[in-house]
Amino acid sequence: MTVTLTRRPGLAKLRSASARSPLHALCLGVVALVVLAALFAPWLAPYDPNEVDLGDALAGTGGDHLLGADTAGRDTLSRLLVGARASLLGPLGVVVFSTVVGVAVGMAAAWRGGRLDSVLSRSTELVFAFPGLLLAILIISVYGEGLLAPVIALAVAYLPYVSRLTRSLVLAERMRPYVSAYQVQGHAPLAICVRHILPNIAPVVLAQATINFGYALMDLAGLSFLGLGVPPLTPDWGRMVFDGQTAIQHGYPLSAVLPCVLIVLTVVAFNVVGEHWADRVARRTP
Repeated sequence: MTVTLTRRPGLAKLRSASARSPLHALCLGVVALVVLAALFAPWLAPYDPNEVDLGDALAGTGGDHLLGADTAGRDTLSRLLVGARASLLGPLGVVVFSTVVGVAVGMAAAWRGGRLDSVLSRSTELVFAFPGLLLAILIISVYGEGLLAPVIALAVAYLPYVSRLTRSLVLAERMRPYVSAYQVQGHAPLAICVRHILPNIAPVVLAQATINFGYALMDLAGLSFLGLGVPPLTPDWGRMVFDGQTAIQHGYPLSAVLPCVLIVLTVVAFNVVGEHWADRVARRTP
């Protein structure tokens, strides 16, 4: 008798997106526009984002500057477009690092169990005791300004969330018949985890990673606003809000308000997309 082993559909759950809600479609469009703007910013930006022209300081909208200029005469539109790169690159690093390491830690804890599970679980609980922003500020105070230090700090802070989620998902998958069947056939534990369990839990993990991206973007923008993120000459949405405070006092709020609007729209869009994917996976999971 031949036994055919079948797995539950994993990433295929995310492919059937034909019945998206209008809000999800709108937010997905916002995400696509922001990503495309970041990718093609050097060709789309009408000016050098760091070009100082005091003669155009606090220039209004229209004319040579479509969205005006800041207190140093730098074109606001150019800084928004180029700043999208740094604003998205940092959260991407946080999400990639925390997801890869968190999945590995959670999967090892769930599969091996026992003492290893206890040690890894207690370690992640210790990380929970340190707020991510506080940890980032401490690391920046030691290593100075830059994007690397806050990215590493926030990745460590987000890692326990991914680890705990992965552990619970793997524990549920281990109870399914297909895992026992592969074990009986002599498949190695690593092969079962990577080739069979991981594709099944990937949709939920990716949905959580999308939500984490929005929160990481907000945290990094907050650090840049405090002057603890990217260097002063690097275009970044959070830094633009910080630099635009003086312009608000002179009655020119666009250089500070526009990056705020973009941060809010991008964070909301990523959260809606991630939650929509998570809801679809939950509804389709038997």
